[in-house]
Amino acid sequence: MITFPQPATGVPRPGHMIVCGDDALAERLAAELATVYRERVTLVVPSLPRPGVSTGRARAAALLGRIQAAMNRPADSTDAGATGTARIVETAVLDEAALAELGVREAAALALVHDDDETNIHAALAARRLNPRLRLVIRLYNRKLGQHLEELLDQAATLAVPGLDPEALDTSTTVLSDADTAAPALAATAVAGTSKVVQADGLLLRAVERTPPGHGRVADPGLCTLALLSSTTNDPAGAEGSDDSGRDAPILLPDDDTVAGATGRGTVVLETVTHTATGSAPRRLAGRGLPLGSLFSRRLRWSLAGLLGCVLGVAVATWLTTGHHPLHAAYLTLLDLFAIGDPALEEPLARQVLQLLAGLAGLLLMPVLLAAVLEALGTFRTASALRRPPRGLSGHVVLVGLGKIGTRVLARLRELDIPVVCVEEDPEARGIPLARRLRVPTVLGDATQEGVLEAAKVHRAHSLLALTSHDTTNLESALYARSVKPDLRVALRLYDDAFATAVYRTLRTAHPRALTRSRSVSTLAAPAFAGAMMGRQVLGAIPVERRVLLFAALGVAGHPQLEGHTIAESFRPGKWRVLALDTAGPGERLPDLAATPAHHGADRPRGLVWDLHPGYVLRPEDRVVLAATRKGLAELLGRQSRLGARTTDA
Repeated sequence: MITFPQPATGVPRPGHMIVCGDDALAERLAAELATVYRERVTLVVPSLPRPGVSTGRARAAALLGRIQAAMNRPADSTDAGATGTARIVETAVLDEAALAELGVREAAALALVHDDDETNIHAALAARRLNPRLRLVIRLYNRKLGQHLEELLDQAATLAVPGLDPEALDTSTTVLSDADTAAPALAATAVAGTSKVVQADGLLLRAVERTPPGHGRVADPGLCTLALLSSTTNDPAGAEGSDDSGRDAPILLPDDDTVAGATGRGTVVLETVTHTATGSAPRRLAGRGLPLGSLFSRRLRWSLAGLLGCVLGVAVATWLTTGHHPLHAAYLTLLDLFAIGDPALEEPLARQVLQLLAGLAGLLLMPVLLAAVLEALGTFRTASALRRPPRGLSGHVVLVGLGKIGTRVLARLRELDIPVVCVEEDPEARGIPLARRLRVPTVLGDATQEGVLEAAKVHRAHSLLALTSHDTTNLESALYARSVKPDLRVALRLYDDAFATAVYRTLRTAHPRALTRSRSVSTLAAPAFAGAMMGRQVLGAIPVERRVLLFAALGVAGHPQLEGHTIAESFRPGKWRVLALDTAGPGERLPDLAATPAHHGADRPRGLVWDLHPGYVLRPEDRVVLAATRKGLAELLGRQSRLGARTTDA
């Protein structure tokens, strides 16, 4: 085991965080814990073979330099706690002995984010034996295996400490997938143009920066006002946050009087993510059954209608010429139609002519009926196949790539009832069965080839999400879509952060009036992993210029600042603000409100109420969702050691 020099080295003090991994997610996660939550972090990377020790040292040193550079960014004056620290350790094997030497017995949380699921599972089992109270965050893609692993490790932790309340473990095991955690942010980027989102009980919330309203106009406060900005921006590309160089410092969680008295300052408000495109998709996208018009073609329907009209005319003529009862006349006409009636040899001439006409109509009807049966069978056969985009579709999201990430994003977009058209080159891709089951229109083809994006109606789309596993394909798809529709909202997935920044700046300069986002999955997933390491009561964090707002779900019991106070009385400007109340019963509540709906069933009724009466008195059995600064959350949780959230206060 090799430890590289860094500030505050040595044996870690109790309550530190350990991150094990060697990719961009591990690096981002360590930086997130050190910069946002001000934690002491140990990043464990696998050592390279002996001939490459010098290369491994250089790589680890460069990694430490990037993390330290992120930690050295200017902090704000009112919300800056003790600065987090980071150290990097190389180890050949992540076994029980190595974990013990890393200080797992004294650690508050351990994140296992290797690409290899087996490595993560083995290390998690060893870590649970060393420290039953350890908060574990494990990276796995297999949801079903992840749920079983959570139950197993939580049960092992409960049995290892007799008499320990399971709730005191702060739901100690969390299994996450980078695809699952990045999907809400990518979906929000496509719909709202921002990744500043927090997921609570299946609902996506976004922080929106708004410029000051004009004279005589009143700004929409959304769910609530989170902050007053130090300066405003009119950047049409949608810069997310200023550089804190304005004339005034930002004010977090201001009260109503402060908001009303602020002039010339932008605000950050909390909103729910909804689809606001001008167009709407046909209801057929919901997959609620096949309408009659989709079974038979228009030409076939007109042919059937014409023949039925002829048969009806013959029946009426038979009734008028023979004088029989209308039902008997219709019966004779049907017999003639199917050629099973007696020849009208002794009947009047009019009856004979009508019989011949009915027989001719029957000859024409048989092939039409056969065609209808074959067409209906073909329609039902292809009902389980991929659908084509409807002609009048507009205002939809074009999703390029149905791999691991694209599949999760597709599911999240459909949960939000947002119309989607998928583009995928591989007919055996991971997301094709999901698109078929949800009856989402899908175009099979290379998005970089001419005509493919046009078939997906990109010229009438609301936004484009390029999420393939190839950076060049995503970039080329975005550029081609922009050539078709210059003002199209574009978000593309790029692996390399430096490349993503360069692409974003170039596209932003070339198309100043269009919104462009270049996203790295590791960047989008790291906040969710960091929040899980802090405890499942932390739903996420949203940056406001150089400051950070944390969102947490807390039980009211044991918090004198909340228990017995009204919603209005519990509000502490600059510290915390109650946003929602969980109305579900204690036995029906989800332990993790930040979990994706697929974890607990998308049809599960939501229990959060966001429109709270200021006079509602908080009871001990209540659970609330609140926004807080780092110092505010530290004050709330400082007396609740069993919750395990270790936020450093200045």
